[in-house]
Amino acid sequence: MVSGFSRLLLAVLLLTGTGLRAQSPKRLNVLVLLTDDQRFNTIRALGNAEIHTPNMDRLVKSGTVFTQAHIMGSLGGAVCAPSRAMLLTSRPVFSVHEDGGVIPASEKTFAEVFRESGYETFSTGKWHSDHASFNRSFASGDNIFFGGMHTEKEGGHWKPKLHHYDPTGTYKSPFTGNDFSSVCYANAAIEFIRKPRQEPFLMYVAFTAPHDPRTPPEAFLRLYDTAKISLPGNFMAKHPFDNGELTVRDEMLLSTPRNPAEVKLEIAKYYAMISEVDHEIGRVLDALKASGQYENTIIVLAGDNGLAVGQHGLLGKQNLYDHSMRVPLIFAGPGIPANKRVDAYCYLTDVFPTLCQLAGLPQPATVEGISLDKAFTPSRFTGRDRLFITYSNLQRAIVKDGMKLIVYNVNGQHPVQLFDLKKDPLEKNNLADAKTHQKKVAGLRALLQSEMQRYGDFCDFSKAGWGWPGKLKWEDAKRINP
Repeated sequence: MVSGFSRLLLAVLLLTGTGLRAQSPKRLNVLVLLTDDQRFNTIRALGNAEIHTPNMDRLVKSGTVFTQAHIMGSLGGAVCAPSRAMLLTSRPVFSVHEDGGVIPASEKTFAEVFRESGYETFSTGKWHSDHASFNRSFASGDNIFFGGMHTEKEGGHWKPKLHHYDPTGTYKSPFTGNDFSSVCYANAAIEFIRKPRQEPFLMYVAFTAPHDPRTPPEAFLRLYDTAKISLPGNFMAKHPFDNGELTVRDEMLLSTPRNPAEVKLEIAKYYAMISEVDHEIGRVLDALKASGQYENTIIVLAGDNGLAVGQHGLLGKQNLYDHSMRVPLIFAGPGIPANKRVDAYCYLTDVFPTLCQLAGLPQPATVEGISLDKAFTPSRFTGRDRLFITYSNLQRAIVKDGMKLIVYNVNGQHPVQLFDLKKDPLEKNNLADAKTHQKKVAGLRALLQSEMQRYGDFCDFSKAGWGWPGKLKWEDAKRINP
């Protein structure tokens, strides 16, 4: 029986609008924008005066930038596949390599968590994993690309092979997009934004630009005069030694030794591709503002990995230099400081727990990243104290206190590089053989071995060939790390 006082209190709450429903804050939307092969220093507002990125610039100015965001690397040449899986699941590189790029049901994605919490989840663009994990994560989507890249043989970015959302998860009826890939993805995102809804949403918009083939629309290529494009300060005609991947597909796109004129043209096309995807990101942001939902949306912009494009004599991302492992990472939205830079080390795996923290959602026990939310407060945020980075069984790296050690395993040879990133951000001056740095090399090498063991790395410095002969194949990962 309800007492008279209880009835009176209930009436007051209803009249004053202070009931539980009225007290519950409006839940935040989430928009995740992911680019393909965009390295960390390709945004004008972050110091690259040669590139045109007005829409990424406005996110920089309205949000918080993590200037030391990295990926953990890859166990094979298709670096973007594990990178995206790590972003989605917050699991380390040795946990996301499954046969065919499958994300098993035991590895929840952040989209699954938000969907289970009542969010309307939507995706468009690249999904470099299996169909089942896509449908577990998203209740709807359109212009979906299952694969790694739009190959020239199939029409490239101008004729992307796409799918409409298939509730059965079979996706057997692809169609050819009628515009440049980024336009197709932005169109699908804008259409979703314009639909009326009652529940909050999470959108995952995964562009395939600026990944090659670099065939930007002419309007964006005209922004760049090849004669005025600067060669990178660490341009080399060829890499100083065999890193184990000098003949992978990415490295064969230009002639070797690298021709400066060819590299400058490739940089111009790379920048033009970034300007094109920037334009489409701007269309999505404008649609979000027009819908009245911009001020209630957490926006994340990230890249899945970087790219050399002439640096160190390389073109691709199958290496552990900063230009390939460091990526853009920007958060903007309610409660996130504007125009702030954070130089603490972090991984893309840290996005998942950060989104959960910002949205007030519990994170699954499988999450191994750390939340970056303290970076949005006046408190000092220290992030990670080290970074462990890997490529195949050919390269391993450790970064701590601004020093970076890279160790190679190529045909029985084990070159070592040591860089002081604070004094030498372009990684040009190898200190590994200097007598004054032998103690640092030994300390970092021991730390690297410790991290390899902690993460369940299949390689072992104490074994011949690091415990695995030849190059690691994608399909071997599950057998090595069940």
